[in-house]
Amino acid sequence: MNFDYVKKIDLPKILDERGNLSFFENDNQIPFKISRAYWIYDVPGGEVRGGHAYHSLQEFIIALSGAFDVVLNNGHEERRYTLNRSYFGLYVPKMMWRHMENFSTNSLALIVADQPFSDEEYIRDFSQFSKLQNASSNSF
Repeated sequence: MNFDYVKKIDLPKILDERGNLSFFENDNQIPFKISRAYWIYDVPGGEVRGGHAYHSLQEFIIALSGAFDVVLNNGHEERRYTLNRSYFGLYVPKMMWRHMENFSTNSLALIVADQPFSDEEYIRDFSQFSKLQNASSNSF
């Protein structure tokens, strides 16, 4: 998987002097139908979350509050994306190793996925992930 499929997606932003509003609706703003939502919060300073890839699951990650970095690796190259606004998010396709770090105080990460939780979907060993990536890139 290459980074061409990773996208920073701007969400609708409705400005109002009483407070702003942003939203997403299934596959209107993001490229999949939502099957699961979860959030990460109260991350102690210096901790890292994630450290895995998915065989076929896709995600969309938003910093609802605060800021953090999403670090993606396709098996050959690593890129860092800073999320710090609630009106854009990061689309992460399948077969992309990811972890999240540098959480600011009181940060809140919302993640929506196109599949329900399944332990079999996870690739938790980076060397196995790299082998799978190399096998798929050699099959063309």
